[in-house]
Amino acid sequence: MKINIQKIKPFKADGIVYHADTCLPLIDAVERKKVKFKALARYTYPGDRLNDNTIGLNSIGYWDANEPQDWGLDWHRNEGIEIHFLESGSMPYSQEKKEIELRPNDLTITRPWEAHKVGNPNIGVGKFYWVILDLGVRRPHQNWVWPEWIILAPEDLLRLTTILRQNEDVRLRSDKRVRDCFQRIGRAVDTDKNCSNSSRIRLLVNYLLILLLDLLDSENIELNEDLTDSSRSVKLFLNELEKNLPEMWTIEKMAESAGVGLTRFTHHCKQLTNLTPMRYLMMKRLELSKKILLEDTDLNVAEVAFSCGFSTSQYFSTVFKKHEKCTPIEYRLKMLDKI
Repeated sequence: MKINIQKIKPFKADGIVYHADTCLPLIDAVERKKVKFKALARYTYPGDRLNDNTIGLNSIGYWDANEPQDWGLDWHRNEGIEIHFLESGSMPYSQEKKEIELRPNDLTITRPWEAHKVGNPNIGVGKFYWVILDLGVRRPHQNWVWPEWIILAPEDLLRLTTILRQNEDVRLRSDKRVRDCFQRIGRAVDTDKNCSNSSRIRLLVNYLLILLLDLLDSENIELNEDLTDSSRSVKLFLNELEKNLPEMWTIEKMAESAGVGLTRFTHHCKQLTNLTPMRYLMMKRLELSKKILLEDTDLNVAEVAFSCGFSTSQYFSTVFKKHEKCTPIEYRLKMLDKI
């Protein structure tokens, strides 16, 4: 298996630098001969290398597990929209707060901002395909840009894009045509030699998108324009901010990570929290500091301050006392006495 760690412009959000998933547990399972794996990929995704004939396609392939597995892919995001298909077996799958058990012919779609994992904690037995396309977006409100070799008619591509942006159902029940398409994708990946099947793969991905549009249209899916509003991108950022409070945030960096302009970010933040962005950040840091003061009693005030993102222990103590009417140490002693 080839792992080619190339330079790629990462996506920074919520203090996290998102790189293409390297699928290390999968790589380890392949090396231990636990699972059959074949893929074509670029950047840090595992597999034989793709070339410029399929720019925008980040990974395409499958794994085939015919015995119980002892690994899974933990929570991650992809640099693109990912279409999964389970041909056989069963597969524990989670997306955001939804946990499901995939069955044969189940198809799932994850967008770049949607955290997901495969396994609970281990994957099931089965054959599992995927296609990952980078559409140049990392946030819900951003406009999608499909690779130039996607040849769907403009109205069809617009319809597909609209449905995928304004609906976030996790699972679709596919049909024999989809199953056949993924099987053909598997054969194209299997027989590819130095990108010799680029044309065939491009055609199969286009055909898959046509089939996907047919499936989505047949489901009579209810669309929700609110899913593409910039306020949702800000809300996603704020929901994850507390995981990265030590980051040296400025309001400009927060707006950039949310993918919106400074004025719009400030407006949405005030609407969602009734606080300015920097005020919201400080309140979240104070909440974290109170938790750390009680749970990590060996840490001194300076260590607590830095672990929460405060620039100095003196500033932390001043802000803390203003809000809690006592010093951090007094708070720790007072609260521990109540336990």
